[in-house]
Amino acid sequence: MSEQAGYKQHLSGQIREDWAREIDIFETQLELRQQGKIEEKLFAETRLRRGVYGQRYDNGQRHDGVTNRTLAFPQRASKGPGTLWDAPGMMRIKIPFGKITADQLDVMAELAEEYSDAILHVTTRQDIQLHFVHIEDTPDLMRRLAAVGITTREACGNSVRNVTACPYAGTCHTESFDVTPYANAITFFLLGHDDTQDFGRKFKVAFSGCKSEPCGLTNFHDIGAIAVTRQVDGETQRGFELYVGGGLGSVPQAAKLLDDFVPEAELLPLSQAICRVFGRLGEKDNRSRARLKFLVKKLGIDEFRDLVQQERKALRPDPRWTAFLDDLSVTDERPLLPAAPLGEVPTDPAFAAWQRSNVRRQAQAGYAVASITLPLGDLTSDQARGVSELARRFTGDTLRATVDQNLLFRWVPEAALPELYRGLEALGLGEPGSGTISDVTACPGTDTCKLGISSSRGLAGELRRRLEVIDGELGAAARDLHVKCSGCFNACGQHHVADIGFLGVSRTVSGRRVPHFQLVVGGQWTENAAAFGLAIGAIPSKNVPLVTERLAKRYAQERNASETFRAFVERVGKKQVRAMLEDLIEVPPYDVDPSFYSDWGDPREYTISDIGVGECAGEVVPFAQMGLAASEREVFEAQLLLEQGQSPAALERAYRAMLSAARALTREKNPNLGEDADEVVREFKQRLVEPRLFWDQYAGSKFSHFLFRWHDHDRGDAGPDDARQAIEEAQLFVDAAHECYARLAS
Repeated sequence: MSEQAGYKQHLSGQIREDWAREIDIFETQLELRQQGKIEEKLFAETRLRRGVYGQRYDNGQRHDGVTNRTLAFPQRASKGPGTLWDAPGMMRIKIPFGKITADQLDVMAELAEEYSDAILHVTTRQDIQLHFVHIEDTPDLMRRLAAVGITTREACGNSVRNVTACPYAGTCHTESFDVTPYANAITFFLLGHDDTQDFGRKFKVAFSGCKSEPCGLTNFHDIGAIAVTRQVDGETQRGFELYVGGGLGSVPQAAKLLDDFVPEAELLPLSQAICRVFGRLGEKDNRSRARLKFLVKKLGIDEFRDLVQQERKALRPDPRWTAFLDDLSVTDERPLLPAAPLGEVPTDPAFAAWQRSNVRRQAQAGYAVASITLPLGDLTSDQARGVSELARRFTGDTLRATVDQNLLFRWVPEAALPELYRGLEALGLGEPGSGTISDVTACPGTDTCKLGISSSRGLAGELRRRLEVIDGELGAAARDLHVKCSGCFNACGQHHVADIGFLGVSRTVSGRRVPHFQLVVGGQWTENAAAFGLAIGAIPSKNVPLVTERLAKRYAQERNASETFRAFVERVGKKQVRAMLEDLIEVPPYDVDPSFYSDWGDPREYTISDIGVGECAGEVVPFAQMGLAASEREVFEAQLLLEQGQSPAALERAYRAMLSAARALTREKNPNLGEDADEVVREFKQRLVEPRLFWDQYAGSKFSHFLFRWHDHDRGDAGPDDARQAIEEAQLFVDAAHECYARLAS
C-alpha cells in the first residue's frame, strides 16, 4: 500500500489489512509466550516493537502533574502461572509528526480511562503514552487505535522510532516549505522495512522546515532533515540539508552534515542506504555504543558518506521512493472556519497573558496557532475529550503534539481565540506560559522508568510552581529560558539542549543515599538545538528550585543587551556560575533536615535499590532470528486453522511458514531479496540449497523439497490430509532452518 493510500485510509475509519494481521500475530505471540513456546529474549523485543514496555513498579503509584494527586494503577486479579507481568506496564502510541485527529484523541481518552489511570502523557518525541496498562489488554488497545489510523508498531525497541517534525510545519513564517508530507512518507516507508530490522539500538528521524528555529531539533537525531531550496535553470527545487549521527544520552554528539542538498526524490533511498550501513556495521554487542553516532564517529563522516553512497548505488529500485511526490497535498490541512482578525482585544488580563505566551500568528493571514500548556505533558481523559470537542468547533483535525510536551490547535481564526480560551479555561487547560521558563520538560524519571535515579517529574512540578511565583521578577529574556529535567544520564528530558538542564544522580552522605541532580548549563535550544551544555556540579534535589531561581534572576539582572543565556554563561564563566551556587551544594545532616533524604513527590526515604534493567534498548535480535520466529508462529497458526476445519487456509499458512524461514535465511546472503515468492524460492535454491548450506546429514536436501513442492502445488483445494502433511513438513523445514542459521552464524 502506498503512503498516500495508507494515509487516506487512516482518515476513513478502516483498519488497514496489514495492521489487522500484525495485531493478530502479536496476540498469537502473547499466547505462545504464555505457553513457554517463545523465549523471553525474543518476545521482549517483539513486544517492544509493538510499543509495549515494562515499567517501574515501585509502590504502584505515580505523581500526577495535572491534578496533583497520587494515582493507583487499575487492579487486576492474578491469572496464576503464565501471567507475563506481575505488574502493569506502559503502552507507547506512535503519533507521526505529532498530528492527532479529534476522533483519535477521543479513542485514546477512552483507552486511558478503561485500561490505564485516565492520564494521557505527551512525550518529547510527539508520542502519547499510557501507563499502568496490563499486557493482556494490549491487543484490544491496538485494534481500537488501528480503527482510527494509529499503529504502535516500532514505537519502542531496536527500530526506527516515531518520526518527529516541526509542529508549525505548513503554518510557519520562516520555513522553506512544509515538511509534513515528507515526514509522513518516510514514516511509512521505513515502518517494518527489511533494512530497519537489524539495528543494534534505536534510530530517530526528525524534520525541520528551517535552520534557525528549534522546532525540529535535527542536531541530535540519527537522521536530521532541514528543508532547503535551490534555483536550477530558473526553477525552484526542493531538497534537504541532511545530517546524520546526532544523539544525546550519556555521550551527546552533534549530527554531522552528510549532504548539503539531497533532492526530494533521493530522500527515501538515501535514508534506506543509511539504515543499511547502520544495520550492517553498527555495534551489536556493546549496547552502550550501539547508536549510529558511535559508528559515524568511529568511521569519520567522509568514510561514512562513501559507504552510504556505495550502498545507495547497490539498492534495488523501489517505486515507493518517488510515488509520494505525486501527491504532496495528501497531508494538507484545510481550516474549518474562515479567517478572521482578532479585532478589539478583550480586557480580560488572564486572556491577555495567555495570548502573549500561547498564541502565535500563522503565515496565513487571519489564523493563529494556539498552544495548550500541559504540566508535565499530562492531561486527563476528560480533558482530552474536551480538547477534541474544541477542535471540532474551531479547527477540525489539526491538533499537533509538540516535543516540549504540549498540544497545539492550528488554523484557529484569530477572532475565535477568546472563545477558544474560555473553553480551555473551563477544562482547566487555560494556563499561560507555553514555551517559557515555567513550562518545564521532564521525562518519567523514578515515577515509572526502570532506569530513573531521581524524580524528574516531581522536580519539574515543583519548579513549575516556584517559577510561576517569581515570574514578575524576571524580564522577558529570563522568562523565555528553557528548563529541562532528566531522571538519569539517558537524557530523555533533553537536558543537554536546555538553557538550564538537570539530570538525576545519586550521592551518599554519612551512609545515606541523597537524591541529586547534575546542573547542566550552556545548551542552545535554537537553530535546531545547535549546542550542548555541560554539567558543572551535583545539586541536592531539594535545592534545585533555589538554584534555578538564582540563575534566572542573576541572568535577568546582569545580561547584556540581546545576550542569550548561553552567551551569558560563557562571559561569566562556569567557574563563577558554580561559585554563586556553592552554598546550595551542601547537604545538611539527616537529623537537622531529613527532607533532603527523600525525593520530590515521594515522602519515603530515598533509595536506588529499586532501579531495574531498562528496556529502551531491548535485546539485539537479528532479522534472520525474527524471521525464523515468525515462521514458527505461522506453523502454530496453521495448526489452529486446521482445528477450525479451514484446510486450504491451513495449508497456505504452512507453506508461508516455510517461505518465511527461507527468506529469513536467504537475506543473509542477498540483502536485496524482495518478497516475491518465486524470487525467494529461486534465490533460496541457488544460494543455500545448491551449495549444500541448507542440508541435513541424514535427510540431505529432503527438507528443502518440502518448500519446492508446495510452492509449485495447487494449494487452493486442499483437504485435511494435505493440510496436516504440509504442517508436519513445515515444522521439519523450520527446524532445519534453525540448524542452518546456527551454522551460518557460527
